[in-house]
Amino acid sequence: MLATLTGWRLLRRVLRVVGVLLLAAVVYLGVTAVQVWSTGRRYEPRPAGAIVVMGAAQYNGVPSADLRSRLDEASLLWHQRYAPLVMVTGSKEPGDRYTEAQASARYLVSTGVPATDILEAGGRDSWANLADAAPQLRARGIVSVLMVTDRFHEHRSLAIASTLGFTAYPTPTRTSPISGLAAIPYYAKETVGVALGRIVGYQRLSSIHASLG
Repeated sequence: MLATLTGWRLLRRVLRVVGVLLLAAVVYLGVTAVQVWSTGRRYEPRPAGAIVVMGAAQYNGVPSADLRSRLDEASLLWHQRYAPLVMVTGSKEPGDRYTEAQASARYLVSTGVPATDILEAGGRDSWANLADAAPQLRARGIVSVLMVTDRFHEHRSLAIASTLGFTAYPTPTRTSPISGLAAIPYYAKETVGVALGRIVGYQRLSSIHASLG
């Protein structure tokens, strides 16, 4: 009888601890979700060393609608003289002829940005893109950047740029085709990405993602 009571007490304690942990996880994700959403509402262009465009899909050298919206924002910022350089990022999928960065550079030139004012870096995810871009930016003495991406992706991009030592300001595209209810899954994904990145580190999270293929 005593053993049974002791077992039930232990079970209740375990369940209580599990409940507290689950509640903490829900609160943590909830707070993170609010932060991801609120950061995406910010638009703070100011003079900086470079405009950094986070990569997105391209098709045979032609930017997808999402990538094009980011590039249009970057082109506008460059023409408004907020920064003298535009760093475009992104690698390519197997079988592609062009990287996302190459497709982006071609598009920016068509909007009037000189090729000499465009830098390219490539990576398979957000961390890799910015980590590859960082040495080129540092070599030019650049410490501040304007981050151009979708609203849902802005918080994580700023966090990674900060981790790499840059002062980054949010300038999300205002013409993204991913909006309204269609953006909810993207916000959910980014919430999880930011939540995990804070715990294990964005570089380690990128390594885990790469190892999983």
